[in-house]
Amino acid sequence: MSVIVNDAIDDLLRRTSRSFYLSLGTLPDQIRNQVGLLYLLARVADTIADTGENPDLLIGMLDKYSEAVQSNSDDIDLNSIADLQENHDEGDLLRSVSEVISAFGQAEEGDREMILRCLLVIISGQRLDIERFGTKSSEIRVLESDKELDDYAYRVAGSVGEFWTEISFNRLIEGGTIDIERMLVLGIRFGKALQMINILRDIPSDLSIGRCYIPKDRLSEYGLSPTDLLDSDSMGPFRDLYSAYLDLTCEHLDYAEEYISIIPRKYRSLRLSCLLPVVIGRRTIALLRGKNVLNPGKPIKIGRRTIALILFQCKLAVRSKWYEKRLISSGRIFSTRE
Repeated sequence: MSVIVNDAIDDLLRRTSRSFYLSLGTLPDQIRNQVGLLYLLARVADTIADTGENPDLLIGMLDKYSEAVQSNSDDIDLNSIADLQENHDEGDLLRSVSEVISAFGQAEEGDREMILRCLLVIISGQRLDIERFGTKSSEIRVLESDKELDDYAYRVAGSVGEFWTEISFNRLIEGGTIDIERMLVLGIRFGKALQMINILRDIPSDLSIGRCYIPKDRLSEYGLSPTDLLDSDSMGPFRDLYSAYLDLTCEHLDYAEEYISIIPRKYRSLRLSCLLPVVIGRRTIALLRGKNVLNPGKPIKIGRRTIALILFQCKLAVRSKWYEKRLISSGRIFSTRE
């Protein structure tokens, strides 16, 4: 795989984002560096937002970082919050921020514009998260409505689907008769699907830092409060609402599958990079449906051997229209509510 920034920082990318790095390796050369660079820039912002217990400091740091990227200035020092990182690799990423911004500055102007547009939306979502939830707290704060949840999913992930589509058509896909506006809509739903899986899988860990992304008004419909979700015995009354959100996520994935179907089959690597997270997502939802997600002692995730098998299946699928259809169909069956 070609170098995105330099060998050291690319190795940090691998160590801080194993699942994404797997997808990145399947991308065609024409867009791999741009997607990888956006991820690195967004990962820096995400790491800033998750550091320490002073919300004003973090918002100030995010603003400082945003201004540095916009002005293409590598004169920025994040060592003070890098030293607070429990994860050594994330600390090293913050210390290397100047090199990441420098790599951004060397990208072509059109690519920079697309990357920056998406990055600023992502940062706005992280900034809003801090304003709503503060930092790590014993007091649980909660989103108010599905509208807020959907807006958050767009800012931090749907916008990436939008960027992915723009860079693909700019760099790789010959438009022809493809409806690009439709692809942008589908790309947004694609990104939202992946973010919703993260939210629905990570409820206990989010609650542990005082964040509840399951909206307050929806919880109240089922006689629940955010603090009830701290008790794994609440899974019974929570199950129907949880299943409804899994259904919504499956609906987003339906749009993601339509997105894949529109990509001409000759762009095999691009189809593979899109198919992989969809199949993993469907398998994850299937696991979530049958488990008690509120049990913090048993985090739900797909094992590495299964991931390797899925990658192999996806590689076969993009070479065989019949097998791809079968793989997608089986994923729908397992992830759909019985």
